[in-house]
Amino acid sequence: MRYTGVALIALLLLVTLAPTAQAQSKPVQLALFNPIQLFSENTSIAGIRLTLLYGKNTSVSGVDFGLVNHTTSGTSLGWQEGLVALNEANFVGLQSCGVNFNRGNAEGVQLGVVNHAGSMNGLQLGFINHAGTMKGLQIGLINIIKSGGQFPVFPIVNWSF
Repeated sequence: MRYTGVALIALLLLVTLAPTAQAQSKPVQLALFNPIQLFSENTSIAGIRLTLLYGKNTSVSGVDFGLVNHTTSGTSLGWQEGLVALNEANFVGLQSCGVNFNRGNAEGVQLGVVNHAGSMNGLQLGFINHAGTMKGLQIGLINIIKSGGQFPVFPIVNWSF
């Protein structure tokens, strides 16, 4: 138990002291629901975002925990965990939400009940997987690759390399 507290303090120090990529980035975001959050939705977060109900920012680089995690532009990267991940632009990293929806490009791993990416480079693991274009592997009940896949729709496994 003592080590958990030390690890949490170390993580918070790392997040707050880490240099940010953009001058307008903030290291920590706490949100009940947008607009009830520490920083406005026009702010990038480089560190950690914790959302009770619904958080909205331009991008998140780092850890993104919440019920509904929403980003609007740029590239978000790191780990998203929650019920719904909604990225209007690009995502790089691990998404482990019930529903992972990326309008733009996704690189990495999507673990969820429903996974969607405009363009996917990596692994989609879920009941329903959908990608506009794909370089990688889909494992699930229904796997759809709209363009360039081994099969347009296929159960259990689909791929495109």
